[in-house]
Amino acid sequence: MTSIAMIEAAAERLAGHARRTPLLSSPFLDEIAGRPVFVKAECLQHTGSFKFRGAFNAISALAPDGVIAFSSGNHAQGVALSARMKGIPSVIIMPSDAPVIKIDNTRALGAEVILYDREGEDRDEIGARLSAERGLTLIKPFDMAEVIAGQGTTGLEIAEQAAEAGISQAQVIVPCGGGGLSAGVALALEARAPQMRLHPAEPEGFDDVARSLMAGAIQRNNRQSGSICDAIITPQPGNLTWPVLHRLAGPGQVVSEGEALRAMALAFDRLRIVVEPGGAVALAAALFRPGEGPVIAVASGGNVDRAMMVRALGA
Repeated sequence: MTSIAMIEAAAERLAGHARRTPLLSSPFLDEIAGRPVFVKAECLQHTGSFKFRGAFNAISALAPDGVIAFSSGNHAQGVALSARMKGIPSVIIMPSDAPVIKIDNTRALGAEVILYDREGEDRDEIGARLSAERGLTLIKPFDMAEVIAGQGTTGLEIAEQAAEAGISQAQVIVPCGGGGLSAGVALALEARAPQMRLHPAEPEGFDDVARSLMAGAIQRNNRQSGSICDAIITPQPGNLTWPVLHRLAGPGQVVSEGEALRAMALAFDRLRIVVEPGGAVALAAALFRPGEGPVIAVASGGNVDRAMMVRALGA
């Protein structure tokens, strides 16, 4: 079980390696939302997403001889870079429909990439088999205590930066797939900013966490592909992340693909940052869902193909 002590230890390991990403704002976004909006720009993190934090912390804590991971791209790149920095080999299992830029970047970071079919193959089975055959340590994308702790350092920074900006209370919205970032941030906020409550954000049709929170028990998605928000498409909340979210998270926020694209365009126009569809769902919820008081949205990743960015700017 991940604890605040583990998150603080992760912050020490990441010091000098991970970026302290900025908390951005724009009066134009405030006007759209009707309240103060702040954006934690994790799209500016190494490899273009928060995933570097969890990957680097897990590899640093476990000190393996080689690693394997499965990912649609952001975790893949975080693991690949972290492994390269530690001087060990990495094998990454990626869905064949992952954005080309994510596949290419993962290979460029030195990882061996193995592609699989989301609908017809079980990535967990593939990962377990290769891990056993090659003696590799599996770095899970979200359901791993060390990974959750690394992602939780985002929450430590949110608490610090909010205090620096004079924000004592706020709604914190986080893009959510399996829940590693959401759970880590929720634990950090519980310890450092208990007056702030986390809300997971998801795309329509893949809102397993929102439905799980409503039902009080884990709910699954009916399909595993078919969304532009590829970075946060998972079957269900994680076994480690779900108890944390059940205890600490507020109601989930669900947005349409069109709203995610609009949020991408607004982030570019008003904040001058590039955010991918899955990374933009929290900002979309902050902008297009009603709420009172300040809201902090995490822009969790910016690894977007040029064609998708052009589509967003034309939305």
